[in-house]
Amino acid sequence: MEETIIEIDVEQEVIEENKACKTSERFKLIRNGILISGLSVFAQLYLFQPMLGLISKDLKVSPATSSLAVSASTTGMAVGLFILAFKADAIERKKLMSLSLFISSVITLLSAFSWNFTTLVFLNFLKGIVLSGVSAVALAYLTEEVSVVIMGLAISLYLSGNTLGGMSGRIIAILTSGYYGWRSATFAIGILSLLMAVGFSKIFPKSVNFKPGNIHIAQKLTQMKGFMKNTLFIGMFIVGGIVMGVFVSIYNYLNFILEAPPFSLPHYIIALIFLMYTVGIGGSIFSGKWSDRINPSIVLKGLLLSMLLGLFMLQSTQLWIVVFGLGVVTFSFFGTHTMASRIVSEYANEGKSSATCLYWLFYYIGSSVVGYVTGIFLFSFGWNIFMDIIMIMTLIAFFIAIISTRHLVNIHFRFERIQLLLNRRNLK
Repeated sequence: MEETIIEIDVEQEVIEENKACKTSERFKLIRNGILISGLSVFAQLYLFQPMLGLISKDLKVSPATSSLAVSASTTGMAVGLFILAFKADAIERKKLMSLSLFISSVITLLSAFSWNFTTLVFLNFLKGIVLSGVSAVALAYLTEEVSVVIMGLAISLYLSGNTLGGMSGRIIAILTSGYYGWRSATFAIGILSLLMAVGFSKIFPKSVNFKPGNIHIAQKLTQMKGFMKNTLFIGMFIVGGIVMGVFVSIYNYLNFILEAPPFSLPHYIIALIFLMYTVGIGGSIFSGKWSDRINPSIVLKGLLLSMLLGLFMLQSTQLWIVVFGLGVVTFSFFGTHTMASRIVSEYANEGKSSATCLYWLFYYIGSSVVGYVTGIFLFSFGWNIFMDIIMIMTLIAFFIAIISTRHLVNIHFRFERIQLLLNRRNLK
């Protein structure tokens, strides 16, 4: 029978004192910087998702093939994360994140001038690799620099920035492209991302509890091998990959369904659908707060069940039911992602960057593969078959979550214990 053992000693207590608490000025800078990074990364990563129909027509490719514009970015992200699993700890956290935001902005600007679909796919793949510099270390940075007492809040704020970026990028893209074309929309996102890169580099604090060091590849491989053999970690990796693939599939292709009968919605109305991402922010924040009080594995499984309910509602021909179902799916997805990533970052006592890189690797592989393959089923067999496949995948993720977290220790016990130690020290 597997068992997770949590050790709390004096050394951990001292490290905890060096971390940013909720009321500190440093935490405010971290909070604002991490929000900006999430906004930039996800505005760029998924900006083509609502414009697939326009790209399909302009560059003369099929609707399913056009989804490669999105999958190329997420595949690049997965490749970059694998590379950085071996390199990230040799580079100062802020430096890596700042360079990633600047270079990716330039690539986004260049992609607005792509003369064919192959060039667009290549630039998106390259952009995904560059953007991985942020995702590879953001969660590790938070666990190193933010007090464990507010870890749920910190992670949910980071993921909320991701959500806002995904939402704003899509809305700006679909509205701008509807009037001025997809190239103008891409250029606009590139300029905004460049401005956010400047803002991030000015306000984001350097690491206090992390120092770059020499990377031993053999040690990294050993760490990764250990994570891949651990039921808890491999389970969270797979759950993250599946739910991400499901979520991306829905948002990749829902546009095509809403443009066609019986809905026949214009592009400026479809743009409002992406406001549903605000519900995702709620999913990240509320699940983060719930997990500070309840075992995160329980929250995770409850969110997966609610995601299944939302997917079922998407099969309706009533617009209000579809919209409500999309809200449930969005809330549940971001909550599930928050819980899975939290479990990974909390329980990776050694090799945090390796663990989080592996999580993101599975996450983006799921986005790339599932997002593309489900499109083939949609345009070959229709929306109902597509949704049946999506629901089966979510059900599989639910059972994997049950199996992989069955011996998980209640994380709330850890928070209470550390808080007690800090209170005793302050009294002295």
